[in-house]
Amino acid sequence: MTSPIDDLHTVRDYLRYASSQFAASPVFFGQGTDNVWDESVQLVMRSLHLPLENNTLFLDARLTREERLLILERLRRRIDERVPLAYLLGEAWFMGMPFNVDERVLVPRSPIGELIENGFQPWLGDKPVERVLDLCTGSGCIGIGVASVFENATVDLSDISPDALAVAESNIDLHELHGRVRTVESDVFANITDQYDIIVSNPPYVDAEDMGDMPDEFHHEPVLGLAAGDDGLDIAHRIIAGAAEHLTPGGLLVVEVGNSWVALDEAYPELPFTWLEFSHGGDGVFAITEQDLRQWQKNR
Repeated sequence: MTSPIDDLHTVRDYLRYASSQFAASPVFFGQGTDNVWDESVQLVMRSLHLPLENNTLFLDARLTREERLLILERLRRRIDERVPLAYLLGEAWFMGMPFNVDERVLVPRSPIGELIENGFQPWLGDKPVERVLDLCTGSGCIGIGVASVFENATVDLSDISPDALAVAESNIDLHELHGRVRTVESDVFANITDQYDIIVSNPPYVDAEDMGDMPDEFHHEPVLGLAAGDDGLDIAHRIIAGAAEHLTPGGLLVVEVGNSWVALDEAYPELPFTWLEFSHGGDGVFAITEQDLRQWQKNR
């Protein structure tokens, strides 16, 4: 990609140029945005530390040479190296909040965010929420999102990866939540001793076939956060087996298993999973109550 640095000068120029370059390239969208324009807006505006919305005031602002070089280099790496944009920026947005991200964690993109914004209703009912566990937390975005909605709840962010937990700690700092949110290093429930009103998890769930077919962008993400055996259910099985013990009476378990949802449904014909629908897209997320999990265990 030859450099147009002497031909493009304004924010508007770089938004147009990035859009054209993306449209002519084989890049895959699906790690925060799903189209050429949104990807271009995020790349240009956040490289300049400008807002993603209400930003028309800046469109005709001229950029310094250093700013132009930075945008063009990030655009080159996004297209030539297929590096996810969130890693190039060092940030991703989830539930309207910024999060620190790098290649130690997955790029936040879970549809569970919509469920959190709705207070887990109607599945939570009138149960008060005092303690929440975000299992396989990665960057901590889901658990921190929960803490932003349930302002009196304490939240544990758990992950097997110390590297991921370091990123989660940085996001606890970013959102000034050290009084209510903490990290716990644990292989699923191995080091979890408490009970929670909600356990929510976006664990690894990619099966062997999908791991081999993923676009190049996903190979920049940690395999530990993606791969889950031949059928994508290695971690989900362990969560289902141990969740009831760590839920309070009337508690709720919410787990995302993506494309592996059919295999999970077939593996547990006796469990009354509720497969959730999302107005903003996404599927493969189930909810189930503590009572239903205990009844299933009793009948096994």
